Amino acid sequence: MRFRLKCWAAAGVLVAGPVFAQWDGWDYAFEREIKPWAEMQVQIPAYPTDDTLIPLDVGSATSHRFFIDGKSVSTGSDGVVRYTLVIKTAGGATNVSFEGIRCETREQRYYAIGNRDGTWVRARNSRWRRIEFKEVNAHHITFYGDYACRGKVMVESAEQIVQALRRGPSRDQSRD
Repeated sequence: MRFRLKCWAAAGVLVAGPVFAQWDGWDYAFEREIKPWAEMQVQIPAYPTDDTLIPLDVGSATSHRFFIDGKSVSTGSDGVVRYTLVIKTAGGATNVSFEGIRCETREQRYYAIGNRDGTWVRARNSRWRRIEFKEVNAHHITFYGDYACRGKVMVESAEQIVQALRRGPSRDQSRD
């Protein structure tokens, strides 16, 4: 009986050795079926109105005022937060842009630019650009780090982002 048990154990080791050796080179990416990132088709929102604008506090390094249109904020299945940004400059000009932030890569993209007459024009040279920290006009890094993203992960819903904007900044989130 003991001899048989030893034979079975030895056979198990002989069979298991090659099986475990195969696990060393197992390709988990293949198993998970990783697909390349693809951006969803973008729908330009309605032009913002003053009653839907929420202030975006970017600090005191600039005299410009920044706002996010609460009705335009959306979170996409592609991991992109889209929103309308309104900048009211110290000189009286108003700049309006429809943009996206991709949390995973900390990038920003312009989709459309607003005209004075309340219409949109597709942005020229619309491409993803890395969001860098800038002391003046730090609106992209502020929106990315304080509202839209948690590290490299998008906030789950547009409602959460809008609520956070209404509450104001909480400087405890990472800006990667």
